[in-house]
Parts: sequence; C-alpha cells; structure tokens
Amino acid sequence: MLRSLSQRPRSSAYDLPLSSPDRHAPRQWWARLHTRRTLRLALFALFVLFVVRIFVGLDSLVAYVRVADDTSLHSKPPLYEKYHQWELQLPQHNPDLPFPEGRNGQYLWIANHVHASGWGNAMQEHLLNAHLAYKSGRSFVFDNYTWNKDGSDYSDFSGHLIPSRVPLAALIRGPAAGGLFPPGDPSPRAVAKEYFDQVCPKDQRQIIKSDEITDIYNSEASKMLETGVEKLKSLSRCVEIDETSFTQIFNIWLFGSTRVLSIWDSLKTSPILTEFRWSQLIEDAFTTNRHLFSKTSWWSTLFSSRNAYPYDMIPGLLVLHIRRGDFEEHCMHFATYQSEYNGFNQFPELPEHFDPPARSATNEATEEGIQTYLRHCFPNIPQIVQRVKEVRGTRAGKGLKYIYIMTNGKKPWVAELKDALAKTGGWEKIASSRDLVLSWEQQYVAQSVDMLVGQRAQALIGNGFSSLTSNIVMLRMAQDFPPDSNRFW
Repeated sequence: MLRSLSQRPRSSAYDLPLSSPDRHAPRQWWARLHTRRTLRLALFALFVLFVVRIFVGLDSLVAYVRVADDTSLHSKPPLYEKYHQWELQLPQHNPDLPFPEGRNGQYLWIANHVHASGWGNAMQEHLLNAHLAYKSGRSFVFDNYTWNKDGSDYSDFSGHLIPSRVPLAALIRGPAAGGLFPPGDPSPRAVAKEYFDQVCPKDQRQIIKSDEITDIYNSEASKMLETGVEKLKSLSRCVEIDETSFTQIFNIWLFGSTRVLSIWDSLKTSPILTEFRWSQLIEDAFTTNRHLFSKTSWWSTLFSSRNAYPYDMIPGLLVLHIRRGDFEEHCMHFATYQSEYNGFNQFPELPEHFDPPARSATNEATEEGIQTYLRHCFPNIPQIVQRVKEVRGTRAGKGLKYIYIMTNGKKPWVAELKDALAKTGGWEKIASSRDLVLSWEQQYVAQSVDMLVGQRAQALIGNGFSSLTSNIVMLRMAQDFPPDSNRFW
C-alpha cells in the first residue's frame, strides 16, 4: 500500500479529497504511531528506565554517557577555568565594600603555603591557615591547590599528566574558600589572590617570615594560634607571609604530632569547620556513585532526593583506606624515624593508638619493628582481611553490610582483595575507588570523592600515618560521630 501511495501524484494542500473518508484512507502521522507494536516498544522503554532508576539510578546512567563523551573529547586533564572564573566573581571582590572588607579591609596572604604535596597535606594546612585569619579578624587570601608553581598548566606525576593547579572551588566550599559566614558573624570573607593584589599592591604589604608570627617549631598549636592572632592584630592592613620562609606556620612536624590537638576546641567550633562543605563537583560524584556503597531499594531510589548533603552517617558502610604504590617507601621512612600517627589520628577519645616499637642497641629499626610499621602502614591482603574481621566484631562494626575501599592500588590487586573479603561472607556490596564513574573533571579530584565517602561511613579503618585519613577522622570528630567508629590498621 505504501508503495502504491508513493506513486500517486502529489496533490495541493487545497485539493479536494478524492473520495469520502473510509477505512482505506491514509492515516495522519500521529495516528500511525498508535499501533500495538509501537505501544509495546514504548512500554518496554519505560520498563528499562524504571529498572535503571531502581538498580543504578538515572544519574549514574547519565554519568556513564558523560564519561564516554568526556573520554572522546579530551586528551589532556582539565584546567577548571570556569571554577576559577567563579572565584574571581565572588561579591566580596569589590573595593567599595565597607570595612572590614573592601580597600580598607585587613588581609592575610600566606605565600609559602604548601605545594607539590598531596591534597591531604594541603587541605589540613589550608583549614588551619583560614582559622588563623578568622581568629585575627582578617580576610583570608586563598590560592589554588598547587602542585607546580612554575606557571605551567600541566605537571608530570609518576608518568601521568595532571593539572598544575586546581581552584579551591572545584574541591571545597564554605568560609575557607570564599563562602559565607553564618548569619550574624561579621567576619570578612575570604578572597582570591588576584583581588588581594588589587587592594594590597606590593608597596602596601608588610612581608614577614612565618617564624615571626609564632613559634613554629615547638609550641602547642593552641599557643601558636594565640600568639599568631596577637601578632597579626599588631601589623599593618596587608600582611604577607614570605614565600622564602623556612617552613609553613602550620607545618608537617606539627601535623605529625599530638601538638596539633590543642587547637581542636577552637577549630571544632569555628565556621571554618562548621560551615565546611565539599564542592558541587565532589557531591555530584558522590551522588552518582552512591549505589556502589549504600542501600538502593526501589522505594528510596524512586522517592529520595539522593543528595550528598548533609553528611549523615551511612548505616552499614565500612570504608577502608589502603595506600599502595610508592607508599611502601614512606612506611619504611616512618620506621627509620620512629614516626607516630598523624596528629588528628591521635585524638585521646579514639580506641586505638600506636606506640613506636623499640629500636636496636644501635638505635636502628629492627626487622620486627619494620614489620610492625608495615602492618599498620602497608598491610597485605591477609592482614587486611583479619583486621576487617576484628572491627566487624566490635560495637561500631555491628550491622556492617557494605565495603568501600579507598585505594590507589592497581585493578588486579584490588580484585584479589575484593575476592578475599567476599569469602568472609555477609557482605552485600564490595566496591572500590576503581569502580567509581567519574566525569573528566572529577577524575583529577577523586581523592576528595573518596574522602566524602569515608566521612560518612558507619566505620572507618584508615591509615594512621596518612593525612588523608586524618582529615577524614577530623571531619568525623567534628560531626560528633562515635570515636570508636574510627579505626586503623
């Protein structure tokens, strides 16, 4: 019939019908869709979408498509330009604003902030620097998370190309990244370095060394904060910590000791922590992948908002932080120098603490001592499985159903670990960092995605020597999660 119709001469829109309408007349295009076959196809498509929504989530499906698209479009890492532009357009970047902001405001720029270090190291210093500025009544001048300061767009990291700089807006938000303080708090908002250069030209800056602010070597963190605030209140409007200072105000020696804990009462109640939040980029990655490590019933999937915030505990979730790669060398270094756990992994309320093993008569690390460090710092698969069994038997481990493994381990090793854990029985889901579906931009800030998952776990087994673990523990303690939910290898 279609063929015979196609052979007929075309008629004008104004032609009269050839005959009265009957059952053999051609139907309109919309009417032709109303067939049983089309209806079956439509119902099948709806069923597929329903199943995807229940068991995976439409957001995850979209993410898979987006990742495929990202892979085909981009051959280099992202530079996060739109995030930096967003930072530059913050409303506090207005010289005409009244004091304590604007051209007459007081500012603190810490030019020697850490760089070429992991995000865990940079984040812990950044939060304490922001807290120091807050307590001194100054606007904190923030910078990118920086790997390479030579001005290049990209850097080489173990044979992989990475961005030399990542704007804070791609990682975190809140007062430490230019966000609002709570209502009624008159503190000046943090500003980007470019705005600081505008309102504080170099000839108006008072440049001092970090050790002129406070005793950066031996003092308790609380005393460092107290003397630092007192010193900053006596200085000129624009203060810059000299980039050539020997070390940072809050440095690795402080974070690697219990001296940092004395600042906790002040830091925990500070808007720097109470208003802390991960970036939208990070939260979106969490939401897309939450089916990997949490319950996904048809009811909750259909009707819950699936937001990542607030950061409530996920019942049944056990998160393991397992470093691999070159971290074994770091562990040997810790053994050589009798290192302790990171400071924020040594809260007195925590159930587990690490005592460095005894050394030899010549004050060297013994083989037994080295193995002790490796078990706590670089555990093998049997040791990991055994530790999971132990934590599962504690009060904090009651009802654990899901495992999420934060790791930089290679896929074959992770697969072997997942198989070993699965054999212990009782786990509904076991996933890892390697299973995450991440967009082009999320792939290069994936550590923060892991940190958010760890922050929300019912129980955490972390690496006591890792700043990434210690940041997670700090955030969990700030939320008053049970101290015994934080464990170590």
